[in-house]
This record gives sequence, C-alpha cells and structure tokens, in this order.
Amino acid sequence: MVAPCYDVERYGRALEFAARLHVTQVRKGTSIPYISHPLTVSSLVWEGGGDEDQAIAGLLHDAVEDQGGRATAMQIKQLFGERVAAIVEVCTDTDVTPKPAWRARKETHLARLQTAREDALIVVAADKLHNATATFADVTSPSGLNWSCFNAGPDDALWFYDATLCLLRRRIGSSPLVRRLGQAVAELHRVLLATT
Repeated sequence: MVAPCYDVERYGRALEFAARLHVTQVRKGTSIPYISHPLTVSSLVWEGGGDEDQAIAGLLHDAVEDQGGRATAMQIKQLFGERVAAIVEVCTDTDVTPKPAWRARKETHLARLQTAREDALIVVAADKLHNATATFADVTSPSGLNWSCFNAGPDDALWFYDATLCLLRRRIGSSPLVRRLGQAVAELHRVLLATT
C-alpha cells in the first residue's frame, strides 16, 4: 500500500471548513452548490503540480472574501497555518463589506498580483480557469448566461480574464494551468464575440 502524499485529516478538515462556510451559497445564476467551485479549484491545483498547502488554499480561496472577512482569515491562519493564510490572502480581492465597486476592486487586485507570492499564483490560475470554463458552459447552454446575476458584463469579464492571463503568463510562465486558462479565455472571446 502506498502512503498518501498529503495529510488526509488536515485536508479533510479544510474540506469540511470550506463546506460549512459555503453551505448556503449557490453559483450565480444557477442552483449548483457553491462548494463545487472550491472543490474544482483545489483539484486543478493538485493536477497543476501544487502541494497540500496550495490545494487547501484552493478549497479556502473565497472564504475570506465571501464568508467573514478578517475574522475568517484569522481562523484559516490558526487552523491551517501561515502559508495557507498567505495564499488565501493573495486570492482575496476584498475583505470588506459591502464590497467596493467591481472594476475598482479588480484593478486593485490585479495591481497586488503583480508582486504577489508565486506559490499563490497557481491557485489564482486554477480559480480563473474554473470561472472561465463555467462561464463558457453557461454562455453556451440552451438558456444562455443571465449576465444580470453578475457584477460585470461580458466586456468587463473579458477584460479581467485577459489582464489576469497576461499577468500570469508574465509571472509564472506557460504552465499547464496557464495554457488551459489561455484556451478557455480564447473560447470565451470566440463565443461572446459571436453573440454580440
């Protein structure tokens, strides 16, 4: 029997923590439980070569932003350590409520990513990859995507994906996750330009 390459109990605690935090949320414009997103991000991090801390941060990457702000950040640090908390902080575009306006928030976040720790950027790439593929699936579904559920329209969404992709290519190169993100963003451009 091969020994696990991660701490099953620690990862399980992070999974339970994330599931409890997001239990009342659904993905915007759908009835899909929100926890599907952190689960997918964590999986993409593992598949993209990330380690246990990065995969746990993938589970928790939206926790501070969506579920409790600084108090949740402190819990993450206590429960999962300094490195996980630092990666989650990089992924967080705001920890205040109400959130600042969408465009200003994203511009500030992109500016912070310019100098962010590289081990966090794999989680950022996984997050954006899943968001882009989910958006593509929604846009190409028979009912289409109801953009009114979102804080940004198609043009703003494409701007943010393009800017993030450019930054990730510059900072961490053409990793498999970044290549997949590039393909997903190209597909979004294709389908959104065809519908406008």
